[in-house]
Amino acid sequence: MAEARNRRLAAIAAAAIIVLLAWGLYQAFQPIRDPVQGQIEAQEINVSSKVPGRVGRVHVRLGQTVARGDLLFELDSPEVRAKVAQAEAARDAARAASQKVQAGARPQEIAAARANWERAQAGARLASLTYQRIAAMYAEGVVARQKRDEAEAQARSANEQATAARAQYDLARQGARPEDKLAAEAQLRQVAGALAETGAALDETRITAPAAGEVTKIAIQPGELAPQGFPVLTLVDLGDVWAVLAVREDMFKPFAQGTVHQAYIPALKTGASFKVETVSALPAFATWRAARPGGTDLRTFELRLRPTAPVPGLRPGMTVVFER
Repeated sequence: MAEARNRRLAAIAAAAIIVLLAWGLYQAFQPIRDPVQGQIEAQEINVSSKVPGRVGRVHVRLGQTVARGDLLFELDSPEVRAKVAQAEAARDAARAASQKVQAGARPQEIAAARANWERAQAGARLASLTYQRIAAMYAEGVVARQKRDEAEAQARSANEQATAARAQYDLARQGARPEDKLAAEAQLRQVAGALAETGAALDETRITAPAAGEVTKIAIQPGELAPQGFPVLTLVDLGDVWAVLAVREDMFKPFAQGTVHQAYIPALKTGASFKVETVSALPAFATWRAARPGGTDLRTFELRLRPTAPVPGLRPGMTVVFER
């Protein structure tokens, strides 16, 4: 009995060993499933100025977290200040010209025009009476015809001067023409626009944060010249992060758009869930893989995956590993 039981145990042990060896050989010949490694990226904001100038002061430091609207840096631009002064002077001149046109002639000018008109009227009446007397004397043969013609010309000239003086008086009372008033108003609006433009340029010398984020780069220090549009600071929005993967198309099927995957983040020693948000083919020819004879070339796709829930401490540059 004991001998038979020992033989059964030996047979069971041998069978178990054979099964384990078979399983080991099976696993050994299975293809190795390498993990897919990616990298965390975040939304970056390059902060620059629309006007050139010398950096006067930087109000933030590397690693500082800023809120939207916080003052980041200031530029010193004498050219912008000079343009603002010119625009303000042009505005004052245009405003004065417009007020002058709208107000019309001064009371003293109207009174002077009326006095000139009345004086011209008196002269015209006198010249008319003189002409009448000389004409009567000419009819009686007392004076020559030349004398009468001279008196008639003087009376006519005096009447025309009176008419011109009356026109000047009417113009003084009526003020500027409507067209002149419209032109003065248009000039004032044009100068106001130029002043607003220079004011906007002056505001651009005090640069504030367009969004909340962390300062990750300061490219120019105080005293250095900042060209127009040059990124002086770089902000990173740590609330807008994602993982980037490069996946060959022979491994792409599990990573279809909308799928959710578990990943491990070595820097944080924690796992997280990511969802495939976008898929795009990488354009560079170097991402193609030459196929074996009789096969097809394989392209590489770039995937962007966002965390399904916030991951504390997640930062750009961290490695993320996805199991296939």
